Amino acid sequence: MLKTFSMFAMAGLMTLAVTGGAQAQERVFRKMTSGEPAALQNSMTEAQARKACRMEMSGSRESKKSINTKMRGCMDRKMQGAGRN
Repeated sequence: MLKTFSMFAMAGLMTLAVTGGAQAQERVFRKMTSGEPAALQNSMTEAQARKACRMEMSGSRESKKSINTKMRGCMDRKMQGAGRN
């Protein structure tokens, strides 16, 4: 009888230990993911990026296709935050 009781007690304690850890982990995860998402540092809107890239590309003597290709790459970099000074 005592052996059976201690076995149930031990199983109950182990269950509490496992669920307690999971709940704590869930609380920490919820705290980490709550709130506003972080804004991209130095990123531009599409219009801002287009204007800045157009100013950079002005005066270049290349084909229109080449300029458009470079313009797309420039805009992508600026919208990701890599090109603003």
